[in-house]
Formats: sequence, structure tokens, C-alpha cells
Amino acid sequence: MDNKRPLIAHLSMFAACAFWGLMAPLGKDAMTHGIDGIDMVTFRVVGGAVLFGMASLFAKHEHVAAKDKLLFVGAALLGLVFNQCCYTIGLSITSPINASIVTTSMPIFAMILAAIILKEPITGKKALGVLMGCSGALILILTSAAAVSDKVGDLRGDLLCLGAQFSFALYLSLFNPLIRRYSVFTVNKWMFFWASLMLLPFTAAHVASIPVAEVPTRTWMEAAFIVFFCTFVSYILTMIGQRTLRPTVVSIYNYVQPVVSVSVSALTGIGILKWSHALAVVLVFGGVWLVTKSKSRRDIERAARKE
Repeated sequence: MDNKRPLIAHLSMFAACAFWGLMAPLGKDAMTHGIDGIDMVTFRVVGGAVLFGMASLFAKHEHVAAKDKLLFVGAALLGLVFNQCCYTIGLSITSPINASIVTTSMPIFAMILAAIILKEPITGKKALGVLMGCSGALILILTSAAAVSDKVGDLRGDLLCLGAQFSFALYLSLFNPLIRRYSVFTVNKWMFFWASLMLLPFTAAHVASIPVAEVPTRTWMEAAFIVFFCTFVSYILTMIGQRTLRPTVVSIYNYVQPVVSVSVSALTGIGILKWSHALAVVLVFGGVWLVTKSKSRRDIERAARKE
């Protein structure tokens, strides 16, 4: 079994990121045929709360301190409410190709916030990576600003998707010690629970007004796939991968998302691939690669002790 563990970990990470890659074209298609971004983000959050709540009944029980239960409110706000609202609503406005490319910028935001909050050093390699990543994002934004179709992109949607990555990076920087203290089932049970309580007062009436009979069966199937596979299953698969693989290896699988999303979007006609998208991909991927390959504060301190 131990010999198979690395293979299982790699397959788990690949499957999780492939599901997330499928979310962009499937979500875009669903949100243009009967439901909108507010409906979709509500389905994801409430569906995640139900599924993780049920799964936690079969997982090992963990005692959660009262102060940590309150800390999960902040974690849910940044990691789910802001993140999923910005990304899902942004996806409903812009192209799935742009949305998927923007998701790869998260490690760059994480590096900047780690430097500010955790005092991580910014090396020359990190600075170059940020510059490349920002250049790629700028190309997407300029392309979207000039676009006449959301199949090419939309400036508002791109900025919302960027905001989603910033929100998630801030969540990781501020709440990393908290999420490491508990299992993925405990963390997500509480986060999705609080997120549902914060979201439903604002979205319940909107979701209740959906003309259910007029929404195509295909749309409901796409929404169900996103809730179950792209939310619940993907979080569990990521947990399996993270237990065995190094963080740098895990981060490389982030590249699977846009590859899957861009391929499916272009093949189905949901999005239009332009040369500017290809250039943006090269710049963003290169920037993220430089950031993830550069040394952390721990690496620098360890090297100094050996000298």
C-alpha cells in the first residue's frame, strides 16, 4: 500500500484540478441557461455545507475550541463567501478561459501577502515572477476591456476573478494555523456552515424566484456536478494529495485547471482563444513557477545555519 501511496496522491491532485478546470466551462454554460451567478454560488455554499456536514458524521470526531469556532467565521468570509462570490459571479460575466487563467495568479498574491503579514523575504526571482504574472493579468484585462463579446472576456468579470484569488490568498495567510489544526472535514464543515448563514439572508429570495420548470435539465445536471465534484469531491481529493506530496509539487497541479478549462471552452465554443490568451498563459505560468521555486524564509534560515 505504501508503494501505491505516491501514485494515489498524484492521481488525486490531478483529478481535483481537472474537476476545478471543468467548473469554468460547465459553470459558464449553466449560468447562461436558466440560473445566474448568485444562484450558483448559493448552490455551492449550501450544497457544500450539507455534504460536509453529512460526511463529518462518518469521520473521526474532533473537539473544536470555542474561539476557533469564531475564527472560522473570518475564514469562511474570506475563503468561501468573498472567494466564491467573486469568482462565480465573475465567471458569469467574463469568459471561462479568462477566469481559468486568472485562477493561476493565486500563488503570486499569496507571496505578496506572506511578505507583508508573515515577513517572508522577497527575492529577485520572486519579484520577477510577480512582474511576469502581473503582465499576464494586464494583457487579459486590456483584451477584455476591448472585447465586444463575453466569449473573449469582460473587464468586470476579470477583476472579480482576480479579487477572488486575492481573497483566498489572504485567507491562507491569516488562517493557515487554524486550518492546519483540524481535518479537512472539520474545517470545511464549520466554514461552509458559517458561509451559508452569512450568504442565505441575501440570496435565499433570489434563489426562490428561479423558474424551476423553465430551467433545462442540462443546467441542473451541470450545477449538481459543480456542487458535488468541483466542490465536495475536489476538496477531499486535494486533502489526499497534500498528505503525501510536497507543497511545491501540489502547486504545480494548479496548471491543470486552465489547460482543461481552455481546451473544453475552445472545443465547445463557450470561449474564444486568442493569441493574447496564449501570451497571458505563458507570462502567468512563468511568474507562478518563479514564485513557487524561490526560497522561503525557512529555506534561507536553514541555509544560514549550515554555513
